Amino acid sequence: MTDRIDVRIWRLGTADPAIALPDYASAGAAGADLRANFPAAARDEGLSLGPMERALVPTGLAVALPDGFEMQIRPRSGLALRHGLTLLNTPGTVDADYRGEVGVLMVNLGATPVTITHGMRIAQAVVAPVVQAGFTETNSLDDTDRGTGGFGSTGVD
Repeated sequence: MTDRIDVRIWRLGTADPAIALPDYASAGAAGADLRANFPAAARDEGLSLGPMERALVPTGLAVALPDGFEMQIRPRSGLALRHGLTLLNTPGTVDADYRGEVGVLMVNLGATPVTITHGMRIAQAVVAPVVQAGFTETNSLDDTDRGTGGFGSTGVD
């Protein structure tokens, strides 16, 4: 990969500096792994999520993205497959002008409790370009073959 942008990361005061910054698990990975980074008092026990429970998991990080980019927070497929852990509000969006902590809103859709441990890889961050649209009101829209067909209108397979 030749195109890279610089994302500045600030490790917050409660963050454990021993926890790795986001990184790519392979040369072709689209998402950089984000890790749980709990405050000192919660590091040993982590966070247990029962079935259908959700929680905002801290990363201990804030980011500065270049203008014209966003950071999408996406689930990790292995956690979903093995434990039923996924993310609400997927993909989550970190805007270029946001400077607060990046949190990961996790939910346990599995049948048994799962413990999120300190340093565990919990999500992927995909940095992507964005375009802001101009919205113009009109009295009509052009016709298409699909027309107003909504959910399920293009078939079931």
